[in-house]
Amino acid sequence: MRTIIILLCFGTGTIFGQQFVYKPVNPAFGGDTFNYQWLLSSAVAQNPYKGTGTNYNQLSSLDSFTESLNRQLLSQLSQKLFGDQFGDGKLKPGNYSFGSMYIQVSETDKGLVIRILNTSTGEQSEIIIPN
Repeated sequence: MRTIIILLCFGTGTIFGQQFVYKPVNPAFGGDTFNYQWLLSSAVAQNPYKGTGTNYNQLSSLDSFTESLNRQLLSQLSQKLFGDQFGDGKLKPGNYSFGSMYIQVSETDKGLVIRILNTSTGEQSEIIIPN
């Protein structure tokens, strides 16, 4: 009885409520588009990877030209070696060696299997060309 009286005394006040509405912050999920720049700058500030590779925007035009020339020369050299080794371009089963690269080509029930081994680092790769 005493608890009912206490509840009536304190529980007779007016109770107010409101409807909760969720609005996402990210514009990709329906949030305000003005949040985009803030989210991007926040993500960039928290990014621990500042880029360890070559930044091509910071290369001078002479350095950029030199790198491009080196890539083209290496590409043509590898095409020449590939053409000399494989002739008409069809891979034949066998073992091939290009400097520190050891290549093994074999026919299996899966198709043509090419195993590449870098003898200086021990890295291996396998390419399967289905029949």
